[in-house]
Amino acid sequence: MRPYVIINAAMSADGKLSTRERRQVRISGLDDFARVDRMRAESDAILVGIGTIHADDPSLTVKSPELKSARRREGRPENPTRIVLDSHAETPITADILVKGEGERIIAVAEDADQGRVAALSEYATIITCGEHRVDLPCLLKKLSQSGVQKLMIEGGGTVIWSFLSEGLFDELSTYIGSCVIGGALAPTLADGEGFIEESQFPRLLLEEVQRIDDGLLIRWKRKVEE
Repeated sequence: MRPYVIINAAMSADGKLSTRERRQVRISGLDDFARVDRMRAESDAILVGIGTIHADDPSLTVKSPELKSARRREGRPENPTRIVLDSHAETPITADILVKGEGERIIAVAEDADQGRVAALSEYATIITCGEHRVDLPCLLKKLSQSGVQKLMIEGGGTVIWSFLSEGLFDELSTYIGSCVIGGALAPTLADGEGFIEESQFPRLLLEEVQRIDDGLLIRWKRKVEE
């Protein structure tokens, strides 16, 4: 068993998530920000990688007061559980994700993570250990499911998204394509990482929806399950 996994990302018209310096840029507009906020509010948990923490320092909180109130009426915290995929326990204890907004935080680490840093982070978040040298995703998803996470939203970055795509651990892929070109061979893309070698390895997708939002396009796919 694992949660239902939705990967969500915004990228430029040429498929870049940010600049070659991995500096956060605004790709989508207010309407898409509101869509992402609704997705967060509807999720049990949100996951990002340590690279996103270092580059953007996001809080990953729900922004809309109405959505926060709706979650409280349902008996849930204002914010979904926020998770950092952090094999070596490198999350700063001052990171916004640890200090802003109510709700549970989880740091997922590998067995060989520095135990001093793990102990420090345990003051701010629940620590889940999976895998010897890097976080084992199937193990993590199983533990999240056992803790009650039914819907998990992946917000990146490119290395984390690649990890879930390459292991087939996703159910939906939503990409907002903005009206800008970033360029650069070293700029992060939707699916960084090693890349597939054989066409037979490619995850196959079923187109579910195409929608104009702001000055860009939202394209939503579901993972095609081979019979």
